[in-house]
Amino acid sequence: MNHTNCNLKWPPIENIDVKRVLVKEITDALEKAYKLPRDTNIVIIIENPSKNVGVGGELVIDRGSK
Repeated sequence: MNHTNCNLKWPPIENIDVKRVLVKEITDALEKAYKLPRDTNIVIIIENPSKNVGVGGELVIDRGSK
């Protein structure tokens, strides 16, 4: 069976209602684009806190303090 897989790598979203809307809207777009049933669209939110991500040799959490 065909399916789509959408991985989102973002900072954490604390509000579960925001995540629900995000997943629904992405699923809507995938369904429209690929013409596949909704239950074949998989959305995975991978949350990476800024204290766990480095850019240019420093943690993202430290970049905002300059």
